[in-house]
Amino acid sequence: MNDLAKTDACPFISADSLVKTYHEGSVETPVLKGCSLTVNKGEFAAITGASGAGKSTLLHLLGLLDTPDEGVVSYSGRDISKLNEAERASVRNREFGFVFQAYHLINELTAQENVLLPAMMLPRKEYFSKRAEYKDRAAKLLDRIGLGERLKHRPLQLSGGERQRVAIARAMMNSPKVLFCDEPTGNLDEKSSRMVFDLLIKLRSEEGLTLVLVTHERPYAEAADHVYRIHSGRTEKEK
Repeated sequence: MNDLAKTDACPFISADSLVKTYHEGSVETPVLKGCSLTVNKGEFAAITGASGAGKSTLLHLLGLLDTPDEGVVSYSGRDISKLNEAERASVRNREFGFVFQAYHLINELTAQENVLLPAMMLPRKEYFSKRAEYKDRAAKLLDRIGLGERLKHRPLQLSGGERQRVAIARAMMNSPKVLFCDEPTGNLDEKSSRMVFDLLIKLRSEEGLTLVLVTHERPYAEAADHVYRIHSGRTEKEK
């Protein structure tokens, strides 16, 4: 997948007419009915809409966590919606970072071990040849986000805001090009929410990240370069 970074001139990540229907037995639930969006390299795009509108579904399709029934997802000028599972996993781990509302940390692991997980998912030889380097990077990432004294703490010993910062550090472990965030402030109080959002914006600026954020928080959406609202299964560009 090293040929992905072809050019900065084309849209960096885009969706074209995505359709997604969920099936449970004989029941069909159409969610997306032709969603399209375009995000250029280094831009910040927000996805908004009512609960159940399909915001997370769209994010999952863009991030290769799910596959569309119809339509195309492109990354750096290449159609990635038809990749096989091994290729999809490689792009997710090397090119994309993910932050979720529920943190998805492993309670039995320390903060440092949780951050290290994406590196451990690399090919075995690649990981073990640089294991000490990766462990050091995990520690430095936690220090960078203000949790340098929490390396050995487990998630249940941390506040909600601290857990989300660990999740952000984990997302940054393999130096992603795109950071996908699904309601990352949804479980946090106002102060922690603002801290997490400001951290995302800081990392975007410092690392040149392309940021795609699903949010209900209007002030956060308004800070984006582009705002896409999902309504009746389709995207409407508001900004």
